[in-house]
Amino acid sequence: MGQQDFLEHNGTKITGTSNILRALGSLYPLTRMYGVDPLNTTQIDYWIDYTDKHLGTTDFKQLSVTFDALDNHFTLNSFLVGYHLSLADICLWGALRANAIFNKQIKNGKLDNKHLIRWYNHVGSMEFVAEGLSKLVASREQAKDRSDQGNMDIELVDAKEGQVVTRFPPEPSGYLHIGHAKAAMLNEYFARQYKGKMIVRFDDTNPTNEKAEFENSIKEDLLLLGIKPDVITHTSDSFGLIYEQAIKIIKMGKAYCDDTDQDTMRHERFEGIDSKNRNMSVEETLAIFDEMTRGTEKGLKYCLRAKINMQELNKAMRDPVIYRCNLIPHHTTGDKWKVYPTYDFACPIVDALEGVTHALRTVEYRDRNAQYQWFIDTLKLRQVHIWDFSRLNFVFTVLSKRKLTWFVEKGLVSGWDDPRFPTVRGIRRRGMTIEALRQYILSQGASQKEINLEWDKIWSFNKKVVDLIAPRHVALAQDNLALLTVVGEQVQTQVKKVPKHKKNPELGDKSTLYGQQLYLEQEDAKTLEIGEEVTMMDWGNVIIKDIKREDDLVKSVDITLNLDGDFKKTKKKLTWLSAVDHPEKPLPVTLLDYDYLVTKSKLEPDDAFEDFVNPVTEFKTKAIGDANLKSLKKGDIIQFERKGFFICDQVQPELVFITIPDPKTVGLKAESKDPKKQEKPKQEKAQKQDKAQKQEKPAKQAKKEKPQESSIKMYQVKPVYAKEDFKSQVGSMYTVKNVYDGMDISLNVPQQPASPPEKQEKQKKEKQPKQEKKAPEEQSIISKLNMCVGKVLSVKKHPDADSLYVEEIDVGEDKPRTVVSGLVKFMTEDQILGRTILVLKNLKPVAMRGIKSHAMVLCASNAEHDVVEFLVPPEGSLPGERVYFEGHEGEPEDELKPKKKVWETVQPDFSTTDDLVAVWKDVPFRTHRGVIKAPTLKKASIK
Repeated sequence: MGQQDFLEHNGTKITGTSNILRALGSLYPLTRMYGVDPLNTTQIDYWIDYTDKHLGTTDFKQLSVTFDALDNHFTLNSFLVGYHLSLADICLWGALRANAIFNKQIKNGKLDNKHLIRWYNHVGSMEFVAEGLSKLVASREQAKDRSDQGNMDIELVDAKEGQVVTRFPPEPSGYLHIGHAKAAMLNEYFARQYKGKMIVRFDDTNPTNEKAEFENSIKEDLLLLGIKPDVITHTSDSFGLIYEQAIKIIKMGKAYCDDTDQDTMRHERFEGIDSKNRNMSVEETLAIFDEMTRGTEKGLKYCLRAKINMQELNKAMRDPVIYRCNLIPHHTTGDKWKVYPTYDFACPIVDALEGVTHALRTVEYRDRNAQYQWFIDTLKLRQVHIWDFSRLNFVFTVLSKRKLTWFVEKGLVSGWDDPRFPTVRGIRRRGMTIEALRQYILSQGASQKEINLEWDKIWSFNKKVVDLIAPRHVALAQDNLALLTVVGEQVQTQVKKVPKHKKNPELGDKSTLYGQQLYLEQEDAKTLEIGEEVTMMDWGNVIIKDIKREDDLVKSVDITLNLDGDFKKTKKKLTWLSAVDHPEKPLPVTLLDYDYLVTKSKLEPDDAFEDFVNPVTEFKTKAIGDANLKSLKKGDIIQFERKGFFICDQVQPELVFITIPDPKTVGLKAESKDPKKQEKPKQEKAQKQDKAQKQEKPAKQAKKEKPQESSIKMYQVKPVYAKEDFKSQVGSMYTVKNVYDGMDISLNVPQQPASPPEKQEKQKKEKQPKQEKKAPEEQSIISKLNMCVGKVLSVKKHPDADSLYVEEIDVGEDKPRTVVSGLVKFMTEDQILGRTILVLKNLKPVAMRGIKSHAMVLCASNAEHDVVEFLVPPEGSLPGERVYFEGHEGEPEDELKPKKKVWETVQPDFSTTDDLVAVWKDVPFRTHRGVIKAPTLKKASIK
């Protein structure tokens, strides 16, 4: 059992393995596991305590003494107490099962205690023990699968049933993307959970970017997501009241007008330098604000700033702008206003005015929470509770509205509903069902853990939704179709009814055309051998009699029918279409597939994203499909057998289908792009998929193609939209109702190897020795450290040590960690409080003068050790963000083992460069936001 395990009974929470065992024994006396009389129970208690005391160590010598003592006891005893299994045996067996040294000794045959081994094996062979162990293993595997999932059990502060009010405040300056969808769904979830109210408030405070078109699209998307707010409001509804608060804060001497240019203001805020106008009088501020209100030439030069604290460590508190001029007419209020509040000023005011009780927002606003609270307190508004939740970030995905707009304006996508876009409309057009989207987002929960998610999990949810309700159809790639002819008998041309879905007869039947000749895809035709028996799906078995080739292409194949043959004995099950002239003959169709828009899994803040734009992201296959496809409507989801799931994107003038990503191959796409993953060939998932593809489509794996110049080699198809126009009409796709009530989707596009399987196998064998050779320890040991960004929430002197501080540090977990540091002679409490710093959090907790320290603060120090300063994470860093060393990534240990001296091994190689960058052996400390630096100390050690 882990530290978090507990047993709750009649409102009492019991923690600790031993205590839980005793409680269970007492609650179920008929099991006789906790003794048959007081003496028996006392003996069991003795052995449970013995186990706790002697088997919790990793000291080999101490364990050897314990093993010998136990072996001696079991020389004449089958169990610890009496003649039957008891809780004492269960406790001891579990402790040994979890003891790495004991297991290693048994595995290597070095444990001489044969009586202890006999007892251990006997208990382990008992049916209920084996069953329990099996369930524990299964539970851990499930926990791995849920590693990127959160939970909704966050217990909102002061939440009372019927009184909770949440709000979702989108800006009407673009289309909703999947990140917005999470925010909207979480706000709705908690409003409904507490039987409260949800407000959708359009944050229309910037007329430059806002349009009625965007507002209407957001309303439509929310409706499609199944989100029905109780109230829809606009920030502009409260412009008059917000303006009154601005006048109030000026009269309080808490705001001033400033005409400092933007670059200078940014510099001054960063350095903590007061503006030249900071001491402007109330009267002058009111006069200039009036000029701003009227939009005069003088007023247009100014903005209004809150007067908070320019020396505050949290830069969000350094006199933020709260009002600015804008002469562009507002899409709702027209030209009534010439000044508009910023979101940061308007939000707390309108939240308080509208009765919001809980403001749920992403962790990117965390530094601005103090600012939010300052406005509430200063203006004496009703208190609102804030809860931060993590953003929904996906690999190879751009969510920034500015960057998405760039793709639209450059014509690299067809619009805001482009299937490559992470907008609600884009992923719906790609085949995502609303049911799957809701399931996935709610599975992520409201946790504050920041992670980059893979797309495969969300498409797995989708596939489960659509698998049983998507009709099955046939499509064949049109390029070089092979013609098969039945010889030896005459085949009647006829149309028969077959089920659309063999496992779901409620979907009805489809018409299948049979005749003398049929088409087969070239890749399938190449795999055929004379004399081979194969199965033609929805028909029966045939025998290959003759194959005619021209160069490398199969032109025609003669077959004989063996329709009563056993399909279970054939290795190949092939899709086909009739080649006879008939009203139900195949139709021309186009199959579209897409790749990621960017080639880097996670764009850093200082990355120029334009440098990572994927040059070819859209691929077209001309194909023919069965005649039943003509009855489909736009938005219908189907499965092309042996190809995957598709969504009908266009009906006229030609049928166009978009590939719905398969949760297996979408992961392979990501891996094919990520250079780090290419360097580490531990891709079990990729290997399993590759094996499955070889078994399913050997022909496709054997196909040789020239590699593209692009680093992405999954698809080798010409781009589509460079020559043909498939522009979408945003909104028109949503008139279809039958599909989007709840479905899922997937794609089955096999990855083409860069070389034949035989060569790959040879290469694998040649590389085998290198893979087995372990890398030097110094190349990987650094990954065992768990370093992250932390923020000091409080600091005070140690009550029993003048040289020590006791800090509470937020490291992105549910609770802050208590850290004891020896910084008293280097920094004051004010210099430490509120700082964003670097923390090592997987050292074994150590008691320092009676207070246990659960982490270590990392600082740069000069050679004399009389100057010490915090290492500084990149601007915008949030607590819990992981520090890594490029080329040495890996999973850190849960807790560093003191005897292995990992910290002592790597610490001497920590230092700062002439550029102030913190390094380990010249490898920079970095987070996903950039490198970590020291403020002033060059060539310093890091301690």
